[in-house]
Amino acid sequence: MSTTMDLYLKPSRNGSSLTQTSEKAITEYRNNWPKFAKDILALNLDEQQNECLYTIQTYKRISIRSGNARGKDYVAAAASLCFLYLNYPSKVIETAPTGRQVTAIMMAEIKKAHSNAVIPLGGEVLTDKIRFASEAFGDDPDWYLMAFKAGERDQEPWSGFHSPNLMVVVTEASGMPDEVFTAIEGILQANSKLVLCFNPNRSSGEAYKSITAPGYKAIRLNCLDAPNVKAKKTIIPGQVDYQWIKNLIFEKKWATPINKADFRREENDFEFEGQCYRPNDLFRVKVLGEIPKESDDVLIPLSWLNAAVERWNDRQNEIADLEETDEKRTFGVDIAGEGRDFTVIIPRVRNIVPKIDRYSKQDHMITAGRIKGLLELYPGSVAMIDTIGEGAGVFSRCKEQSLKVRSAKFSKNAKGLKDYSRQRTFANMRAYCYWAIRDALNPEYDENLALPPDDELIEELHEIKWELRSNGDIIIEPKDDIKKRLGRSPDKGDGLALTYYPNYGPQIFI
Repeated sequence: MSTTMDLYLKPSRNGSSLTQTSEKAITEYRNNWPKFAKDILALNLDEQQNECLYTIQTYKRISIRSGNARGKDYVAAAASLCFLYLNYPSKVIETAPTGRQVTAIMMAEIKKAHSNAVIPLGGEVLTDKIRFASEAFGDDPDWYLMAFKAGERDQEPWSGFHSPNLMVVVTEASGMPDEVFTAIEGILQANSKLVLCFNPNRSSGEAYKSITAPGYKAIRLNCLDAPNVKAKKTIIPGQVDYQWIKNLIFEKKWATPINKADFRREENDFEFEGQCYRPNDLFRVKVLGEIPKESDDVLIPLSWLNAAVERWNDRQNEIADLEETDEKRTFGVDIAGEGRDFTVIIPRVRNIVPKIDRYSKQDHMITAGRIKGLLELYPGSVAMIDTIGEGAGVFSRCKEQSLKVRSAKFSKNAKGLKDYSRQRTFANMRAYCYWAIRDALNPEYDENLALPPDDELIEELHEIKWELRSNGDIIIEPKDDIKKRLGRSPDKGDGLALTYYPNYGPQIFI
């Protein structure tokens, strides 16, 4: 075998054939991608990942849904290089909903696998492509890998991709508009493959349909089956580990213990350490790789929340710049009390929540001083303080210092306030403020609120349920019901909701 992969794979420009040894090796690897991944790419795939790779080799349309850190993009990178280097001519297209997903996830995995190969694979790896070129002939137009962010509705960029051997890999496919898949379908001909990789956080769209659609071979990568989890120690570095699962079950309470007699597969029930459990939606998506079982009364769909976190990740430069400016903020302040140990302060700048600050319960004077420092650091800002309970004392101290603070009571009447569409009314301020978060996340309204990747915040916002009163007002379920399911007070959710509390006049008194 030649020591350079592209030399023994690709016919020379004068038409000479491959050697018999090279043809034999290529044929063997074409029929066994996992062997190519092991022998040439030196990848450490576990048993299920090897099954995924063989499935991609075998089928034309493949759907891979996965829990977090289960290695779906690692497998997709392996498949991309297998297809590219075992077929000539060939084109591999990598795409995703955001530019960060393309460069920081897809191309990063591909570049690492390419550089770790046991023999030089050939080709130049750039930020967004692998190209094959020579001084005599320039870039090869028939052989390359290209990666780019898919336009939401623009189908034109897809019109030029045609090849006897074509693979399209879509990561985070659950966030991809249907129009993109329509465009992709137009170029899938001959020996073509479409690979969808995603965390299944939506119950609509092409990725969701691919789980059961006849044209797809669907695979699920369950974190409970990961080698590190089953062995309770690190077998494959970087993959999901046992301690993370244990923490989600026993500390975060993302799964509820049930009797064995109540075990239902349709509820995605599972067994861990000899005990049966029923997962919540976050556990279903992040661990089991299953679709959430959201009901119509869920206030904020998980897919909206995940999209908000992705926006936050994509706006890191903007968020970093905010730290260097004194642009005014709205601070939501939820004071520790009623058995709670933490005070939460959440800043919102336009449609960005840069961070979440949480402090152990402190003297009211210390908390008031902290608020004063923030308001002085960012002139023109306002702090919305929950004044039901312990917050009343903090508010009074801030008011004495003539700080720009507002007394926020979720129990107050919300008469005259309406939602973004100007159609809905609310039973109280709590319902209005939480619905304002929903409107800011609703993709129909293009408010594009960006939220930090905080599991507790996401869980609290997704856990809330709502209903419509007979008079047409929206009301949020009692806080005690939420606390019972969460095992804690939704302090971070309340802190964010407070940033949407109406800012009436110069001062609202207790």
